[in-house]
Amino acid sequence: MSEESVFKNKSKELYSIFCEKEWNPYITGVIVAFFSVMIMAWWRPWGAVGAIRSWGDWIMYGGATLFGSDSGIFEFYDEAPRSIFVNSGSVIGIGFVAGAFISACLGKDFALRIPPYREMVKAVIAGILMGIGATLAGGCNVGGFYNAIGNLGANGFAMWLGLVLGVVLGLKLLYLEMEYISWGEGGSKTITFPSVVVYLMGVAAIIALIWGAYTYSANEDSDYIASLSGILLIAAGLGYAMQRGRWCMVQGFREPHMTGDCTMAKSVMLSIVIVAIGAAVLKYAVPMRAEGEAVLAPLNYIRGTFGWGGVAGGFLFGLGAMFAGGCGSGTLWRVGEGQVKLIMVVPFFGIVSSVMTAWFRDNDFEADGALGSAVYLPDALGYGPTLLLIGGAMIIWYLVVTWNEETNKLIVPM
Repeated sequence: MSEESVFKNKSKELYSIFCEKEWNPYITGVIVAFFSVMIMAWWRPWGAVGAIRSWGDWIMYGGATLFGSDSGIFEFYDEAPRSIFVNSGSVIGIGFVAGAFISACLGKDFALRIPPYREMVKAVIAGILMGIGATLAGGCNVGGFYNAIGNLGANGFAMWLGLVLGVVLGLKLLYLEMEYISWGEGGSKTITFPSVVVYLMGVAAIIALIWGAYTYSANEDSDYIASLSGILLIAAGLGYAMQRGRWCMVQGFREPHMTGDCTMAKSVMLSIVIVAIGAAVLKYAVPMRAEGEAVLAPLNYIRGTFGWGGVAGGFLFGLGAMFAGGCGSGTLWRVGEGQVKLIMVVPFFGIVSSVMTAWFRDNDFEADGALGSAVYLPDALGYGPTLLLIGGAMIIWYLVVTWNEETNKLIVPM
């Protein structure tokens, strides 16, 4: 074999590893944690509901413009929200979906997958439940659980408990659906595109992503807008990694109780520990930039939902995620690969989250402690004990799911 042939084969192997093969879940979990710490060091933690709520704000503002904002659900929308291209949460969502889209296109995974009619109805229900749950818990599975614990907040533990309960009930309801409901099984189809078209769409998305980052960074009037360049690219890295690794946190809660498999659960545990260590390094003594600004606000994602709000929100969100077939982040990367059911979830999730968040803020529910307490664990315990607490909690979770993998004692019966 010639040297050129060897080089060509090695290039194909490398492309296959990075763009076509499904990534190992543990490696994906580490990569997700790496990008999570990177985006914190750049500016702020990432999340999914911030983007979805921002898009919901614009839908509601459009409704207020059309029907008037004098009363009803439109009363909070008399002023235009911040542009989706300037709102940092929205930019994270755009970058995330773009990264997942690029991964799906380069891996020839992209297609428009239209679900059966019953799944469309479930998408609406799921979006509503996820919107309510994310508002009560102060975030979706990312901001309310993964990054809440990772950012050393007690509220993440409250949502964790609720997520487990919601997923278990959701699994039981899905079993009952399979047994008793036959309506709406038709209507599904998949619209595929020629491979070369899919590949070119991926290349076009890469060019658009680079152009967007360059455009942000070239803004000399606002450091805020210029910094969105890094936010966009790091979020794209998260979306790419999650789609390539099929990394969905709700699977980490579902599979131990459905099949006994705890692979994704262990990957999520590992990822949380890495993020928590990274957050502690960034937040300890609050390092300062040369301009005198904090590198990372210590209270990012520390919400006043350590109480019934976090548990109830996690429960409703977990139940909705089971109906959707994806959590907050899982919804967005599945949107990027063309899953129409998850595309349908997003507007209902966004509208409900937008309205409820506006209502909660107007009544100061979280500020008044109506949902629970805001507890930054290092303030209560110190950084070392906080990391030990998080590590110990992940070890207990590990022991429980691996014990269940061997005994099947926690499997939800069909």
